[in-house]
Amino acid sequence: MSRSLLFGFHAIQVRLKTAPDTIREIHFDPTRRDGRMRQFLDRAREAGRNLVESDAKRIDKLVGNPRHQGVMAFVSPLPVTHSIDDHLDGVEGPPLLLLLDGVTDPHNLGACLRVADGVGAHGVIVPRDHAVGINATVAKVASGASETVPYFMVTNLARTMLELKERDILIVGTSDAATDSIHDLDLSGPVAFVLGAEDRGIRDLTSKTCDRLVRIPMMGAVESLNVSVASAVCLYEALRQRLKAGTATLPAAADTPASADISTEAPTEAPKAD
Repeated sequence: MSRSLLFGFHAIQVRLKTAPDTIREIHFDPTRRDGRMRQFLDRAREAGRNLVESDAKRIDKLVGNPRHQGVMAFVSPLPVTHSIDDHLDGVEGPPLLLLLDGVTDPHNLGACLRVADGVGAHGVIVPRDHAVGINATVAKVASGASETVPYFMVTNLARTMLELKERDILIVGTSDAATDSIHDLDLSGPVAFVLGAEDRGIRDLTSKTCDRLVRIPMMGAVESLNVSVASAVCLYEALRQRLKAGTATLPAAADTPASADISTEAPTEAPKAD
């Protein structure tokens, strides 16, 4: 059976919660004795997982990254997600998707997955030849979101976009040259955002296949945002509109004072100079 690894508290804790049987063994640094480590080990023991004491240097070597917080786990692959069509057939409410064209940096992908999880997006779709797979770095940056957000790698992104259109999903791409603002669109229905890498943006064919192209208002000297930040702007604008229109509702636990306050009023842009 093939194995991959996870490292860091968040990534492993989410796997413990969602698919504990896929965790083969957990290595931990016994010299770390703080409350967070104790709580983590208690959860692992409750799940019946095999715990292995390993010093920090050994974990460094296994992970290839010193930012592991003293924990790593060997895991079996999660069950393969069904086709996009099968997945969307089971979605409640209007689909909300994120398509990434040419995003190959694992840190950016991890951050995008974390944003997608935060808004309750129904999946992230990438082209197989212009993307990075889910690896340990992606999982660490995603803080568990790589375990919860369906991730699809497709052979032809433009064809997938056409198939989404057949489901009446609005395909919205981002472009610095677009005249419409992200805040001008009705995003309360089915929508898929398409974003590209910060240096190149989305490819020409991808851009031509979009229903609409929009820009994110920029008031400063820089011309663009990091793709994960741009994803957050787009997805949370869609969530704001859905909450206002009643096509989405916050879970009960999110109504506590500790949760973020999402205003349903549209942000206003500063007036342009003549």
